[in-house]
Amino acid sequence: MTSSLHPQWDFKTEIRSIILRFVAFVILVANFLLDSNVGSEATHLTVVIGYLVISVASVATARYLPGRSWLKTLFVVFDASLVTLILYAHILAGPVTENHNLTTTSLVVAFILLNHAGLHLERRLVLVFSGIVLVAWVAMLAITAVRHHTAHAMSLLASFFNQDLGLTVAFGFTAFAIYLLARDHDRTRKEALKADQRRLNLSRFFSPFIVSELQERGETLGLERRNAAIMFVDLRDFTSFAETVAARELTSVLAEYRQLVSQTIFDHGGTVDKFIGDGVMAVFGQPRSAEDDADRALACALELVDALNDWRSQAVRNGYPALDAAIGLHYGTVVGGVLDSGCHSEFTVIGDAVNVAQRLETLAKSLDAPLVISSDLVARLQSPVPTAAWMSLKSAALPGRRLPIDVWYLLRENDSEGAGHARDYDTGVSQTALQRSVFQSSPPAPEGGIV
Repeated sequence: MTSSLHPQWDFKTEIRSIILRFVAFVILVANFLLDSNVGSEATHLTVVIGYLVISVASVATARYLPGRSWLKTLFVVFDASLVTLILYAHILAGPVTENHNLTTTSLVVAFILLNHAGLHLERRLVLVFSGIVLVAWVAMLAITAVRHHTAHAMSLLASFFNQDLGLTVAFGFTAFAIYLLARDHDRTRKEALKADQRRLNLSRFFSPFIVSELQERGETLGLERRNAAIMFVDLRDFTSFAETVAARELTSVLAEYRQLVSQTIFDHGGTVDKFIGDGVMAVFGQPRSAEDDADRALACALELVDALNDWRSQAVRNGYPALDAAIGLHYGTVVGGVLDSGCHSEFTVIGDAVNVAQRLETLAKSLDAPLVISSDLVARLQSPVPTAAWMSLKSAALPGRRLPIDVWYLLRENDSEGAGHARDYDTGVSQTALQRSVFQSSPPAPEGGIV
């Protein structure tokens, strides 16, 4: 069974269709057995047999050839043709002066099959069926009026505008009402598909909780300027690994890595901006900024350091090369939101803060550090920095940026060359969360921050 949003085999819809066809078939058989019009027996028998064949073929194709719209149209044309035969048997086949008996069960078939066409909730099918029946019905009534051989125009009009035409108008109004229902359903379906597509787009960037909240509130995600924490995560030597490993293994490793990183980001209320190969860009503060954006970003980065270290160890045990991760984290002003480009909506964050965070990730690689954070992020923390073997680096030069920046970074576990890096950059001794360095004094930490 599939959703009605996707026109494949829909069990409930087809069961209703079968029931309607069975009811129509019973009425046709009863009409054939009880028909009092002499000479129309062959027409009614043809209609009964033809409808039975059409019904069996319609159910079979719906089951084994779902989604064939042209087959639906073909069967609707066949049904309309059978209704036309019934109308012919009662309007034109008999003598001109004979009662047409269109108020009997034969007329019910036309309305049942109209509802059957409307059951598909497609405007096209309703128009095809009702158009064929109405044109044929009105044409037969006009021919009947002409066959009265009256010489007076008023008498001719009176012959045309009679009870039979009233039944035709009633059929037309019913068809119009079903058409409106099908149109409303089509509009609702398109809106649902659009909402599904929007949810799918948002789920690429935001956690499921944020996606649900955004859809419930109906908030727009246009570009806005706000403060946010930007994180870049990348793997060292991944390009060399990708050039040597089999494609299937590369896909498995990359998918596992992306799942680990994105899930950790989502767990801390972050947003995945984009994946670039083995690189991941995340934002904390989109679609709305919060006071604890910096705290959540740092907590996420520290958890990623541990998680990626465990993932690296597991990969080594499985015979893969050691892929060390590098993380750069910065806080600043960005312009972010969902940029609608017509056929594709893309979440984007731009600004100098993004460039700084990316360069901090590059600096982490050159320092052989798993994590580098900026002084701007530290200044925005609401809670003390988690205890760790922090190293400070004053006035770190970043490529493409005129002004240097003060940073903190962590030494990689089991890194025998860590002390050498510290001496090269004249950072002094390792810093902890409870130690204030010259680096921490500019810019000043917020009240309640680092002490």
